[in-house]
Amino acid sequence: MFGYFSILAAVPGFFLSSWLLMLLWGVFAPDLGWPTISYVTSMLINITLWLAVAPLAAVGRKGKTVFK
Repeated sequence: MFGYFSILAAVPGFFLSSWLLMLLWGVFAPDLGWPTISYVTSMLINITLWLAVAPLAAVGRKGKTVFK
């Protein structure tokens, strides 16, 4: 039951981190000669990073079990 609420708690973090990624990319991209990205593109980059890091975070919680 609490796993469901944990997923719901991560949703605002996803949108906030996508917004911050877009803002920070816009600051550094012109200096590096890269194009800026839109909010939708930053969401795609962010979900890709989250899908790559989530299994690593799950492995890091070896002693804890998800299902009891």
